[in-house]
Amino acid sequence: MRTTHWLGILFGVCLILTSCSGEKTTSRATTPQDPQIEEILAGMTIEQKVGQMTQINIDVISVGEIYNLEEPHRLDSIKLDSAIKHYFVGSILNVGGHTYTREHWQELITQIQTKATEEGNHIPVIYGIDAIHGVNYTVDGTLFPQQIGQAATWNPELVQKAASITAYECRASGIPWNFSPVLDLGRQPLWSRFFETYGEDVHLARSMTRAVINGYQGEPGDPVKVAACMKHFLGYSMPLSGKDRTPAWIPERQLREYFLPTFQEAIDQGALTVMINSGEVNGIPVHADPDILTKLLRHELGFKGIALTDWEDIIKLYRDHKVAKDMREAVKIAIDAGIDMSMTPNDYTFNEALIDLVKSGEISEERLNESCRRILWVKKQMGLFDHPIPDFDDYPLFASQAHRDAARLTAEESLTLLKNDDQVLPLDSGVSVLVCGPSANSLNVLNGAWTHTWQGRDEQYNTGDALTIVEAIRKHHVSGTVDYAAGSTIYQPVDLPELMEKADRADVIVVCLGEEPSTEKPGDIDALELPIVQRDLLRYLAAKDKPIVAFCAFNRPLIMNDFEVFVDAIVYGYLPGDQGGEAFAKCIFGEINPSGKLPFTYPRYPASLVPYDHKYTETLDIHFGREAFNPQWEFGFGLSYSTFEYSDLRLDRTVYGVQDTIHVMVDLANASDIRGKEVVQVYITDEVARITPSVKRLRGFTKVDLAGGEKTSIEIDVPVRELAFVDVDNKWVVEPGVFTVHVDTLQIPLEVK
Repeated sequence: MRTTHWLGILFGVCLILTSCSGEKTTSRATTPQDPQIEEILAGMTIEQKVGQMTQINIDVISVGEIYNLEEPHRLDSIKLDSAIKHYFVGSILNVGGHTYTREHWQELITQIQTKATEEGNHIPVIYGIDAIHGVNYTVDGTLFPQQIGQAATWNPELVQKAASITAYECRASGIPWNFSPVLDLGRQPLWSRFFETYGEDVHLARSMTRAVINGYQGEPGDPVKVAACMKHFLGYSMPLSGKDRTPAWIPERQLREYFLPTFQEAIDQGALTVMINSGEVNGIPVHADPDILTKLLRHELGFKGIALTDWEDIIKLYRDHKVAKDMREAVKIAIDAGIDMSMTPNDYTFNEALIDLVKSGEISEERLNESCRRILWVKKQMGLFDHPIPDFDDYPLFASQAHRDAARLTAEESLTLLKNDDQVLPLDSGVSVLVCGPSANSLNVLNGAWTHTWQGRDEQYNTGDALTIVEAIRKHHVSGTVDYAAGSTIYQPVDLPELMEKADRADVIVVCLGEEPSTEKPGDIDALELPIVQRDLLRYLAAKDKPIVAFCAFNRPLIMNDFEVFVDAIVYGYLPGDQGGEAFAKCIFGEINPSGKLPFTYPRYPASLVPYDHKYTETLDIHFGREAFNPQWEFGFGLSYSTFEYSDLRLDRTVYGVQDTIHVMVDLANASDIRGKEVVQVYITDEVARITPSVKRLRGFTKVDLAGGEKTSIEIDVPVRELAFVDVDNKWVVEPGVFTVHVDTLQIPLEVK
């Protein structure tokens, strides 16, 4: 069996450049040129061009007051008329607690697009939504695991399929723009949006990036695809404090080596839009930084699409960041920096300020043309000029069983078995099971934020036929009894006498732990610790001396060091979505074999947040030995019910040139009688480098399905250019020297000349 490492293509023209100050070009060089768009532009007024650069919240055009609206939304004809015919608004987005039927979406989208194309400037609106793990704002939409769980599958094909289904169901709702994927690296576990990332590793995240962009986007005009939106350019996920939207201090070398490659990969795959980091990097708000938004994004990376602000981020330049004195100055700074579209989103102050700036000569009309070209080009790519209102009857697979099956398969492959002492799992048939804990009977905890509402906490919108964990266990454990101890929540203790009584009667206790759904600022925490009531729950249960299986539905890796000893088995579920309960039940009863692997390093202590690709000095202990790196579980770890054995690691040669490809070969055997999937991971160590090298870096992987007793030979191709790092001049280089290849516990040297 052979797999080609198909992501080793980044270290080309764009990333080889020394820095943002490369060869001089103009923004026009990365602005799409199209005769139809030029004809439209020629007939537009300043006001109409500014309108195209404006994105408003649907609340602005709905009956009622913003944040206090009637539900479901009904459009206010006077407000809609003003938005389209006076302000010429180019984009609308949906946020908050607005989960509608497809029929209601059809009504909203039809009204908006009819008004936009028949009146005003006759240009269709592009509607956007945060469908980050499925179409969460449409009733019965298919919900997948959150991104961190998708990364845990180590299966790009599943991720591409999930993105393709999400795109299909977005378009079935009349929505052509998805504010996804998050391409920030998850290297700060305290950060509230950690679960929205593809984990801590560049190579794994790039693999998932390619898959998701190809899943979301198709050929121009494809009615079942959406415009992807890369989030959040650049450096958003590494705030020094761990709190959302607080300052990040990231040297340029680290920005380029760790935080830029996923965005470059997405651009190479044709990503049409990008959302900008709300925070500041090295003292400059990114929305105000032309070095990042123009020199880097446009000139160096060659991005041609829409650069969109996040929520109120131009307002925040004067209100929060204090780099502008008022809205007018903030708008000038942001537009000069390279912003194309403002997620204003609740008024028209952006329009008024930008119109004034153009008419006063402080911003040129040609600058407006640059942004408008990009916006109109994206609309054309999505087929909106030809079909602003989709054929809503042409999406028969919406919420289909095939889509649900894909979500369940993704959830199944994401589940990561972290502990299984004495092979407690899978459970024997006929055992009596007690199910308890805050995630046992909650779809909200399984899904997390961005599920029907922004924070994902409102149960009234939950998918009607999705099963919670206790419901799924009852479905799958037909040969034994299942009891449930109700009353436990994230922070409130369970009824202890009832719990203890039911625990006495059980053969096995399944305790379902969880974290309250949250994201962005509401998700800020002060420590990576499980709430004390859940730790106490585990202590009470451990006193019963019964086998305990723990299921964990966390937004980030909460510390398990103080309770891991109380449990016999741990299944880490991340945030597995609507199908997570079913997947977990099948896992503990042996209907499926867990195959997920950690996409991050699981810390043992709250203040020991060292990633797997750390430097050698980060492993020094108090005796100056190299034993300090001691996570709870390492990046890439995950157990199986099968037993896999590696042997005979070999290369096709021992010496390589920079343009060569390393063919890494290893034999893999399933030494058990249980069919299982194993992720073969190739790590490479640069033994000596001008910039201190990491202990090791992931450079290739593949997922292999083996029957019991089966043996196969695996080949993974790693281009030598994948061994590059960013040097002292901020250029990507591959230095000659000795490297070591690691697969499982095997290793072999090679030389690059």
